[in-house]
Amino acid sequence: MKCRHCQTKLTQSLIDLATSPPSNAYLTEKMLHTPEKYFPLRVLICNECWLAQTEDYAGADELFSSEYAYFSSFSSTWLKHAEQYVTGMTNRFELNKYSNVVEVAANDGYLLQYVKLQGIPCIGIEPTASTAEAARAKGIDIIESFFGVRLAHELVEQGKNADLTVANNVLAHVPDINDFVEGFCILLKPDGVATFEFPHLLRLITENQFDTIYHEHYSYLSLIAVKQIFESNGLSVFDVEELPTHGGSLRVYTQRKDTGKYKLSKNVDVLLKRETDAEMNSTEFYDGFQDKANKVKNDLLSFLIEAQRNGKSVAGYGAAAKGNTLLNYAGVRSELLPYVVDLNPAKQDKFLPGSRIPILAEEHLKQNKPDYVVILPWNLCDEVMTQLNYIREWGGQFVTAIPSLKVS
Repeated sequence: MKCRHCQTKLTQSLIDLATSPPSNAYLTEKMLHTPEKYFPLRVLICNECWLAQTEDYAGADELFSSEYAYFSSFSSTWLKHAEQYVTGMTNRFELNKYSNVVEVAANDGYLLQYVKLQGIPCIGIEPTASTAEAARAKGIDIIESFFGVRLAHELVEQGKNADLTVANNVLAHVPDINDFVEGFCILLKPDGVATFEFPHLLRLITENQFDTIYHEHYSYLSLIAVKQIFESNGLSVFDVEELPTHGGSLRVYTQRKDTGKYKLSKNVDVLLKRETDAEMNSTEFYDGFQDKANKVKNDLLSFLIEAQRNGKSVAGYGAAAKGNTLLNYAGVRSELLPYVVDLNPAKQDKFLPGSRIPILAEEHLKQNKPDYVVILPWNLCDEVMTQLNYIREWGGQFVTAIPSLKVS
């Protein structure tokens, strides 16, 4: 396989998580009687541009179907993050009723609803029918398509150039990263700004967040890698922020190389130096990650088996993609984790891919009073523990497996 960005032959492995179905391919009752499609899940490192990327197996059309069930608005933490982003960008870049904001991967309108409240014209681009429909219900103009050079040219021809483009947690999801990034350069007005948010590879590796690896994520990103990708596709990085979201993310600010007006922030050089000091541009940095993932897998299995032996009941919370990676790699099935609860009605009464563990409404926790609740979306741990604090009434405890097993 060759690098998706620079076409260098890939020889360095970061991690091999065996095989699993796509992490958002939730099953209906009827589908339990049919086979699932499994794909190898292996990540390779390019030792030229340092882009970490999954091995090619599944296409985007197989991963992002019309029944895609990830709805951003079910997390109050994420909604607050989106609202703060809109306020910050509106003030910093002086957006107003004459501006145009375009969000790529608009999902269910979780962010553009706040743009709309500010009276700023906006367009969302969202290829999955289920979430696009939810966004339209909020009164948001949605283009139901994948984004890239072709769509960017179409929007420009329609006079829909952007003052601000937003790409939150989507850069990792695109198979053709060059076509995707070039599209932003085409779509931006001469003084426009494109922001990209994505989980930081430095945090992923140092904090053992291997469960954020799944087929829908084609790339795992450092500033070292994305700076090269942006520059080769007509964008320059002028600022970067570190965020607490998704276990530690970056927000990268870019502009057109040919017309951009914003000065380079010292934040860029500071973070590039930290990545270089950590040796993210050397193969040694990536060694040993497999062993750390194996320890998490073994510790979780040991905990669940011991709980069963001691007659303790266990439930899961959050039918999250990262949880599916963890459960499938560890080989956890319903005999060890009988059910997972989730707030999203689109997931309830379905089954997790691979493990086929049933997804139920939260009320089942109150009915069954489990001794332990395993929080699968550990990045929302504080939010979930506050929401489910009532399990303390019967002596229930919370469990997280990443970065290491913790019972609290």
